[in-house]
Amino acid sequence: MRGMNDLLPGQSSVWQYFESQVATLMQRYGYDEIRTPVLEQTALFCRSIGEVTDIVEKEMYTFEDRNGDSLTLRPEGTASTVRAAMEHGLLHNQTQRLWYTGPMFRHERPQKGRYRQFHQVGVETYGLEGPDIDAEVILLSARLWKQLGLYEHVTLELNSLGSNEARAAYRDKLVAYFEAHHEVLDEDSRRRLTSNPLRILDSKNPAMADMLADAPRLMDHIDDESRQHFEALTARLDAAGIQYVINPRLVRGLDYYCRTVFEWTTSALGSQGTVCAGGRYDGLVEQLGGKPTPAVGFAMGIERLILLLETLDIVPDEARAPLDVYVLGMDASTDGSAMHLAEQLRDAAPELRVQLHCGGGNFKNRMKKADRSDARLALILGENEQASGQVAIKFLRDERSQQIIAQQDLAAALKSLLAEQTP
Repeated sequence: MRGMNDLLPGQSSVWQYFESQVATLMQRYGYDEIRTPVLEQTALFCRSIGEVTDIVEKEMYTFEDRNGDSLTLRPEGTASTVRAAMEHGLLHNQTQRLWYTGPMFRHERPQKGRYRQFHQVGVETYGLEGPDIDAEVILLSARLWKQLGLYEHVTLELNSLGSNEARAAYRDKLVAYFEAHHEVLDEDSRRRLTSNPLRILDSKNPAMADMLADAPRLMDHIDDESRQHFEALTARLDAAGIQYVINPRLVRGLDYYCRTVFEWTTSALGSQGTVCAGGRYDGLVEQLGGKPTPAVGFAMGIERLILLLETLDIVPDEARAPLDVYVLGMDASTDGSAMHLAEQLRDAAPELRVQLHCGGGNFKNRMKKADRSDARLALILGENEQASGQVAIKFLRDERSQQIIAQQDLAAALKSLLAEQTP
């Protein structure tokens, strides 16, 4: 199906590497995983994202079920996480640091790094209103870039949207400015003028660049409390040595954001520049029927980050997860012993990737399969080895003589031999 892709075995190992890096990092920061259904009531997204956003107007996969209820495949993770947290009482006099990963769905034009079914990792925190938690989620994302070798290839962009009241006053000034330059606006911006004028600031149309550069700056119109919050955030980032750029045109596309907004961008992927985005959404819980609850988080697209790793050629060799050992009996009389040996090896050296030959065949065909497996070593068990408690080790990638090892010494010998080889 267009825009919905299979993930094949040669690709999945890189995804597993990325996902393991994320899971380990979240655990280190004390964040708990939450998993929500891919289907939600359509009203959830209309109320949270905003009915005049592109996502709700044009991109959601929405349908009626057999009961006539309107359901939607989730286009993003925040609304579902808020719904689950409210439904299960996670926000009652509590603070929460949560993370999620999974597929999202938007019906938009597929392009490299952007698909109709895509996958995100997200962080959501609740009950913490100070700039310290804003700083923490940014520092967490920065540490992930460092772990992956991406930190030198991404840029942090920051802005503040201020309070809802200050932003409403600014919106009126912005609309008046755009109306005075109506002839410069493109068709998409004219449509947004009455529905979501702040999004016009995010336009990439070069014909509008000069006009947008002279538009009123949101930062000049935010309330004092939001300004102090933003200054405290940048002070913490300065102290942590995190470099950033203040981008006055950064507004984010979802209606629920307020105060801090941020994006991590890269120039390595051309027009697909944003790899992580987030900010504060202090009014969303109340908007969905809960008590006023401060919240801040982010989401990152896995496909785009995998593409960035591969474009920069910084996927480590261990992420490709080649086989270490291929175990085979010489013929049917030793297949049972070969299976027992493979299981013993998995017990003694669980870090090794061990594959057992299955499917019979003569010895020549068995060795062909061993070679095609891309394993680094083959363990061969014949009748002599079976009787003497030994095993033959054949080097499949190096010009080295075959070795005979006692089975009781096999795990230690394999670890030593594999450490000597370059994968």
